[in-house]
Amino acid sequence: MKKGAFTFVLHSHLPYARQAGRWPHGEEWLHEAAAETYIPLLNALNRLADEGVPAKLTLTLTPILLEQLNDDDVRSNFVQYLDLRIEAAGADVQRFDALGDEHRTLLAQYYLDWYQDIRYSFVDRYKGNLVPAFRALQDAGVLEIATCAATHGYLPLLSKDDSINLQLKTAVESYKRLFGRPPQAIWLPECAYRPGFVTEDGTSRAGLETFLEAHGIQLFFVETHLIEGGRPQGIAAGDAVGPYGTITRRYLVPFDEAHPSPETTTYKPYFVGDASVAVIARNKRTGLQVWSADWGYPGEFDYREFHKKDGQSGLQYWRVTGARIDLGDKDLYHPDWAEYKVHQHAEHFAHMVTEMLQGYAEQSGSFGLVSANYDTELFGHWWFEGIDWIEGVLRHLATSETVELTTAGDFIKAHPPDTAVQLPEGSWGAGGTHFVWDNTDTHWMWPMIHEAEVKMAGMITAYPDAKGDDKEVLNQAARELLLLQSSDWPFLVTTGQAREYATQRFLQHIERFNMLVKSLQESEADINFARWCWEKDKIFPDIDYRWFAA
Repeated sequence: MKKGAFTFVLHSHLPYARQAGRWPHGEEWLHEAAAETYIPLLNALNRLADEGVPAKLTLTLTPILLEQLNDDDVRSNFVQYLDLRIEAAGADVQRFDALGDEHRTLLAQYYLDWYQDIRYSFVDRYKGNLVPAFRALQDAGVLEIATCAATHGYLPLLSKDDSINLQLKTAVESYKRLFGRPPQAIWLPECAYRPGFVTEDGTSRAGLETFLEAHGIQLFFVETHLIEGGRPQGIAAGDAVGPYGTITRRYLVPFDEAHPSPETTTYKPYFVGDASVAVIARNKRTGLQVWSADWGYPGEFDYREFHKKDGQSGLQYWRVTGARIDLGDKDLYHPDWAEYKVHQHAEHFAHMVTEMLQGYAEQSGSFGLVSANYDTELFGHWWFEGIDWIEGVLRHLATSETVELTTAGDFIKAHPPDTAVQLPEGSWGAGGTHFVWDNTDTHWMWPMIHEAEVKMAGMITAYPDAKGDDKEVLNQAARELLLLQSSDWPFLVTTGQAREYATQRFLQHIERFNMLVKSLQESEADINFARWCWEKDKIFPDIDYRWFAA
């Protein structure tokens, strides 16, 4: 008898990098993720489906990532990237063979075969486009694809709710264009949530769940502490007369001292506030089992070392070897050793999930959910064996008599929330706050973002129903506004991973936005500049600038 359900929730996102050059920052981010994560994941899920294994998985694909993966130039450049990897591996085979290094020769041949298989998968199996391949898996019931804000904008820190509408409306329309249906679930960028509040000037701003409901989104995800620190209020349901007849309404009912509130838990979904929008939180224990530096699976000594690369080809020929071992002392990689550990870790994780759900069922008498939420790019790219591990976990749980494999949306439909909560503000960033995106290194960015929002509002007032060149310029201005709002720019500045690149990209979109607006404010629409910007930032072809004020 099934005691509970499990879903992986994988969040796929990369910064906007189209036509931004290659290594170390630029389109190569997309190419590496496609080769090492997205195609292996598609292959694993298709393999399971072909074998009749009833696997299910929840996958976020952010709109800006999808636009890039769907782009003709990015796809063409990806094939060139694969050809270069194949060439490099082939050269290493000859180099190591000439040196009499049998082990490295075998490893180089391993990479040569691996990259050739990835190229075959992309060009032949998926016809040179990964987006329809993901769509096919969703249509087959294997995947539930969740959306995100259009350009991964950090919603709580935007100054105008119009910007939230623009981010969400653009995301929904992009999803419908690419997947032929509206999205049901969303991953809020950086799991950042903002409850309703009243500003200093007395303006009421609704909680994010209100905007999600307005755009037809029924479910979102948050970090563990937002639920465990949430304040449950309970639900009373009754019939009420609405504009279309009798409907069921839910009312938030505070628990009193005589009837204390139950503890909130990540094993249950909840409604948020008075909206018909559910929330699911990341399960902490499953997260630590992968993320922990001390006992997480990717730190296994026999797994491939990410950080050490061959000086000529850039290929990775070493294993983790041991804790705190210097890169110069790493041993060579053994794929067969790693494969053995993958099987062990997949079985261990499946047993852990089973025990957790059995324990929750015994304790609560309820059918619970374990939602294991991660960045997709951790698997395959950072943790080379990670996709094989996911496949192994799904194989184990697909045959479990205790655990039901599900997607987040399917679980909500089968087990609707019976409690509403008021969530605190926060994110899955350091400290659970907004600090990673708004701090002394990035504080200069936010006034520029807010000024752009004010300018866009002015354009809506001045051009409530633009036509022709004016509309084309305003639509491109809306694209640039979305791009400058990306959470990636302050994140990369804060972490120092690509500070100069992020600053440059942010300022480019600020400049393009300002020049587009200025052309309308001071003279006439600069259609040539707008079309130049379109060739540079060719995203969201169906955008309507009036979505800003939806």
